[in-house]
Amino acid sequence: MSRLTTQLTLAPDASIDLHMHTTYSDGRWPAQQLIDYLVSEGYDFVSVTDHDRVDMVASIQQLAAEKNLPVLAGVEMSTEWKGKMGHVLCYGFDPEDNFLREITESVVRMQLENTHAVHDELLQRGYAFPREEAVLAEHGGELRRPVDNGRLLREHGYAGDWQTALKIIREAGFRSIMADMAETVDAAHRSGAVCLIAHPGRREQNFTFYDIPLLDELRAGIPIDGIEVYHPYHSPEIVKTYLEYVRKHDLLLSTGSDSHCIPGRMPIKHRAAISQAMLERVGVHVK
Repeated sequence: MSRLTTQLTLAPDASIDLHMHTTYSDGRWPAQQLIDYLVSEGYDFVSVTDHDRVDMVASIQQLAAEKNLPVLAGVEMSTEWKGKMGHVLCYGFDPEDNFLREITESVVRMQLENTHAVHDELLQRGYAFPREEAVLAEHGGELRRPVDNGRLLREHGYAGDWQTALKIIREAGFRSIMADMAETVDAAHRSGAVCLIAHPGRREQNFTFYDIPLLDELRAGIPIDGIEVYHPYHSPEIVKTYLEYVRKHDLLLSTGSDSHCIPGRMPIKHRAAISQAMLERVGVHVK
């Protein structure tokens, strides 16, 4: 599967997207549907970065290889640093032989255990989900991730928005389960990957906004390789600030849609030249 990305050369105007999700994490489309869409839309190079899943990267690459679409091995790791959320995008590891697998398996296992415990508590509190199998159809009707309980609450009329659903599941025992960022970055580096902070400029509730002082503090303790500069939730002002920052400190930058294949969160075409330094680090040439 790596043959399509090894020593690959992209034109500067090649269309890429380095941050997307499928039903293997919290996206709405199965991998095959996402790949078919990307091929039909003329993407030249992508990375599918499902949360805490390195076990399905090789199979996604195989699906894409059948359509001659190069897919860079990638994952978005759920991590925290000093009690602050800071998801990390890791690119360029061997999907079948890496040090990230043990971390991801532990995180996914604990997330699933908590998800089932919250579900049981919701039922004990009188919530009923008669359409559960249909709502979770893309997961085979089964609970997979913490957001599934929120979806069940919304689809059954108990919550009108995600914030209300989140409040309910927290009261039922939901807790965020994340890996240690330093351990994750170390494992990724030992796997030959580069690590970038995902969507550092998101200002929504439950996300940590990484301003320049916080980035400086983070980098003093953890050797991250760069940041995701271009993200749909980053304002033009924060993009400009981050561009100046990565240039000043010779960091890598990436471009991603963070697509979940829902309205407003579809893949976005970015020029390969923007992320040239990062691509070169993982063996993809731009010229």
